[in-house]
Amino acid sequence: MLNKKIENLLKSNKKYISEKNEILKAKVYEDAVNINKELIELLLSDGKVRETYFTEINGVLVFDKQGFLNFLESKDFLPDSYTAFKNKIGLTDRNGNYLLDNDDIVLSFPYKDCVLVGGQDKDDQKREEKMYNEILASEEISTLFSPKVLTNIKRFGKISSQSVSQSVSQSDVIFSENDNLIIKGNNLIALASLLKRYEGKVKCIYIDPPYNTGNDSFGYNDRFNHSTWLVFMKNRLELAKRLLSDDGVITVQCDDREQAYLKVLIDEIFGRENFLNCVAVKMSENTGVKMSHAKNRFPKLKEYILIYTKPSFKEFIEIDKYKEEEWDSENNIFIENLTGEQRNLLVNLEKKERNNEEDVIIGNNILKFAKKVPLSDKIKSLNFKNEEEKKEWLFKNSYRIIKTAGSSSLIKVVKKIKEMPKQDLAAAVSKKGVLFFYITDFNRGTKEPRLRVIFADSNIFKNPCDFWQDIKTSGAISDEGGVKFVNSKKPEKILYRLIKMITKPNDIILDFFLGSGTTAAAAHKMGRRYIGIEQMDYIEDIAVKRLKKVIDGEQTGISKTVNWQGGGSFVYCELKENGQKLIDSVLSSDGESIDEIKEKIFSDDRIVPYITKQELKKVDKDFFDLKFEEKKKVLIDLVDKNKLYVNYSDINNEEYDISKEEKQFNDSFYKDVK
Repeated sequence: MLNKKIENLLKSNKKYISEKNEILKAKVYEDAVNINKELIELLLSDGKVRETYFTEINGVLVFDKQGFLNFLESKDFLPDSYTAFKNKIGLTDRNGNYLLDNDDIVLSFPYKDCVLVGGQDKDDQKREEKMYNEILASEEISTLFSPKVLTNIKRFGKISSQSVSQSVSQSDVIFSENDNLIIKGNNLIALASLLKRYEGKVKCIYIDPPYNTGNDSFGYNDRFNHSTWLVFMKNRLELAKRLLSDDGVITVQCDDREQAYLKVLIDEIFGRENFLNCVAVKMSENTGVKMSHAKNRFPKLKEYILIYTKPSFKEFIEIDKYKEEEWDSENNIFIENLTGEQRNLLVNLEKKERNNEEDVIIGNNILKFAKKVPLSDKIKSLNFKNEEEKKEWLFKNSYRIIKTAGSSSLIKVVKKIKEMPKQDLAAAVSKKGVLFFYITDFNRGTKEPRLRVIFADSNIFKNPCDFWQDIKTSGAISDEGGVKFVNSKKPEKILYRLIKMITKPNDIILDFFLGSGTTAAAAHKMGRRYIGIEQMDYIEDIAVKRLKKVIDGEQTGISKTVNWQGGGSFVYCELKENGQKLIDSVLSSDGESIDEIKEKIFSDDRIVPYITKQELKKVDKDFFDLKFEEKKKVLIDLVDKNKLYVNYSDINNEEYDISKEEKQFNDSFYKDVK
C-alpha cells in the first residue's frame, strides 16, 4: 500500500520523526515545498513512490510536488483517532481533505485568498484557527465581516460607570462622535464592525501583535506556524488599511523573528512606496540572564517599529527629541541679559518659512543688550556644590548658552553688511530667506571664522532618528498604569513619541492588540480619541482597570510630561456572543461534563451546516472512545465559526434577547453615522 511505503520511507530518516516516534508532517511538508534534496532522494529510493510522484521527461525525472502535497494533506494519510472521527462525520474541507489541526495546511492556500479568524480568549487555550477561502466561500466571508451587536455596555467617567442593564439616562447609552471606545471580542470581527463608522477616519494605528515566538506572555495564541501567522496578520492589516484616513499612518512593533517577512507583507498591502521607516527600539539592557548565552549568539536588545503611511501623508507634526546625557563642552559661552521669553521669540522667527530684513531688525532688537561671557567664568561665580548640581543648571539654562561654528554662506552675507550692529550678537538673513545669528567680534583674519551662533537648547535635544535608545524599558515600566503585565508592557513613552509625531488633539488612534492598554492610556492623557480591541478575558482586569486609573489622574508613565490631571471618559462594550458560548462551555468542561455538552452541541442549530444531526447520532459510540482532549477538539470544530457573534442585522430577533437599551446604543453606533 502506497501510504505504508511512504510512511516507512519517512520513518527511515530521523529528521522526520518526533520523540514519540510519530512522523513530523509539518517538516515533510516544508521540505516538499522547498524540493529538499534529502527528501527527493528518499522518495526516489522506492520504485512505487518514484512511479507515482515522478515523471521522466527527456531523461530527466520531474517531481510532482503538488500531487505529493495533496497526498500529505489527504484524509487518508496518517489519521489519528481524532482525525478518523472527523472524517467519519464528514468534517472535511470542500476538496475532501481534512482540516489539519496543525496549521501547516495553510501553506496550500494562496495567502491572498484566505481569512484566518484567530480566536482565543483565555491565556491557556490554543484554539484551532479557521480558514475561509474568499473565492469558494464568499458568502461566509460576507457574514463573518458583517457588523456585530455590541453588548454589556458601560461608560466610565470621572464620576462612575453605568451598565445599560441598569436604569440610566439616555445619554449613557447613546454613542457620541467624541467617545473613546474599548471593545472585547475577536479583533478581526471587531475591525470589520468598525468600518461603517470609522472607515477612512483613523489617523494613527499602533499594534504590538503576538510575535510568533511560542511563549508570548500576553497569553495570545502565539504558536502559529510562519505561514499561518502571515495570513493572520494579512487579514487584519487589510481591514486596518480601510480604517486609516488618506493621510494616516500605521505603526507595527515586532521583533526580528518575523520582521523581514512582515515588512514584505505590509509592502504588498500598503504599497512599497508608502514605507516610511523601520525604527529599531532598544527594549532591554545587556545584563541579566540573556548574557549567559552571549557566547552562542548576540543577546537580543532591540525590537522594530515598521511605519507606513497612506498616500496623502506629508510630514511628522512634531519630532519628540530627547536630551543628551552629557553636556557638550563646545557650548562654552554664556549670554547675559537674555530671557527665556526672548529666546522663544528668536525661535519663532527661525521657524518662519522664509525670513526677510524685517525679521533681522526684530532679531537685532531682541539681542541688543545680550552680552557674551565665558561659561567657565559664569560657573565659577555660582559656586556649585557638586557636578550634579552644575549639570542640572547647565541644561536648565541651555537657552542662554551658545557655541560658535564656521559658515561659508553666512560670512558672505555678513561681509556685505555696511554697518555692523554695535552689540555682541546680531541677526542676518541669507538670499534663500534663512535667518542666522552671529557674533559681531569674530576673527576677521581667517578664511572661515567661527561666527555662527548655535544655541545649546537647539543641539542638546537630539532627533532620535531611526534608533530609539533613550526610552527606559525596564524597572518601573512594569508598574506603569498601576497594573502588572510582566515582560509584555510597552512604555507609554514609545506611544507618546509616535502620537506626538503623527497626530493632533482629537485625532483617532486605534490599537487592535490592546493588551495592557498602553496605547489607550497614552492617547487619553494626550487628548486624542482612541479605539482599543482585545479578546482576552483579562481586558477588564488590566486594560479597563488601567484606564479607570488614568481617569482618576494616576501619575505614572507620561503623566508628568503632559501634566496629566485626570478626567475624560470611555465606553466599554463586548461583541455579543452566539456560538462562542458553545465554545466557552467546551473549553471550561471537565471529563464528567463533556458528554452532556456533546448532547447539547449535537442538537444545536449553530453547528456547521453540512453535517446533519442524524449523521451525528450514528457516531455516538465513536465519540465515547475518543480521548478527552480529542472530544473537546471535535466539539469546537463542529461549531459554525460564522455564528460566533450575533449580527447587527439580527438585532430585533427575539431569540437573542437584546434589551431596548442595547438596541438604542447599537443604533446610535451603526445608524447615526455622519
